[in-house]
Amino acid sequence: MANELNDIKIRDALSKIMASGADTDIVTSGAVSGIVIKDGHVGFSIEIDPKDKDAAEPLKRAAEKAVLALDGVLSATALLTAHQAAPTQQAAPQSPPQGDHGTLQPATHVIAVASGKGGVGKSTTAINLALALAETGKKVGILDADIYGPSLPRLIGENRKPESEGKKIKPIEVWGLQTMSIGYLVAEETPTIWRGPMVMSALEQMLRDVAWNGLDILVIDMPPGTGDAQLSLSQRASLAGAVIVSTPQDLALIDARKGLNMFKKVNVPLLGIVENMSFFSCPDCGSRHNIFGHGGAAAEAKKLGVPFLGEVPLEMDIRETSDSGKPIVASAPDSPHAAHYRKIAAGVLNALDIGKAAAPQIIFE
Repeated sequence: MANELNDIKIRDALSKIMASGADTDIVTSGAVSGIVIKDGHVGFSIEIDPKDKDAAEPLKRAAEKAVLALDGVLSATALLTAHQAAPTQQAAPQSPPQGDHGTLQPATHVIAVASGKGGVGKSTTAINLALALAETGKKVGILDADIYGPSLPRLIGENRKPESEGKKIKPIEVWGLQTMSIGYLVAEETPTIWRGPMVMSALEQMLRDVAWNGLDILVIDMPPGTGDAQLSLSQRASLAGAVIVSTPQDLALIDARKGLNMFKKVNVPLLGIVENMSFFSCPDCGSRHNIFGHGGAAAEAKKLGVPFLGEVPLEMDIRETSDSGKPIVASAPDSPHAAHYRKIAAGVLNALDIGKAAAPQIIFE
């Protein structure tokens, strides 16, 4: 069809865009790559010189506007990428600090909350775990690393474009947490249709280019599964450990094992397993129902020699507070459900060996 969107039309629109100070347009210079078109939604990446980073936002907006003007385009999303030159011996250290083997370490302790599959309550666990950790006096951040299905804006009841701080993006502070999500940058109803390299670049930018401020702990809500994004995050983020979330049934545990084995292969310590939707307590009769079975995650933890961090019931209050942007640890801190997440947080701190009080010193004079 003559009016069908294709790479040629996208590139033709982008060929009208000139980078600041450049002699050629961004297409001729080879800066445009990774064009993806799906159901009227267009995504692409623009490579820029790292030194031009401060002036790149107008370029990004102009490129998106040019593509959005094409017939049939419902949304246009440009991702800026910048390949750093290899550092010399005299080069200054990068910020945030680098961990071993060039990994990024935006906090003293970076922990991943992961699951082998979606739908097990990983994101709800991650936000409530982060809040419970913050209650202990730690300075905590949370990064929503699910590019295709970001849920953090909904979970915390906040969705606005973050501000800039020099060359970095300021995290949005909510409920005492520093937070960042691709959901702040893309409209909720707009699908993210990037290919793998664009996803990897976006995740690395959220680790490197966010102005995380003196964090003790950064909780990364990992994408579900064990694909490229999960593997890259495990290798690029200086992870102190991983928490695996599963439901009790065998099918979920099969996928949870895959996640556990992935972290083992990349030498990331396993902090423990959480059994979510562990049971249901009937509000009318008070009886307990093991809807998805019970104890599977605890048995798996024992089998693998991994700490079992606790079980969280299938409860309406947890679901409702998550959907309304008021996670239960923040909105109902005295509830029995919030206590489940505090127990999990205590187990995580213990596994990290940072939750123990220092022994008193006795000084002889």
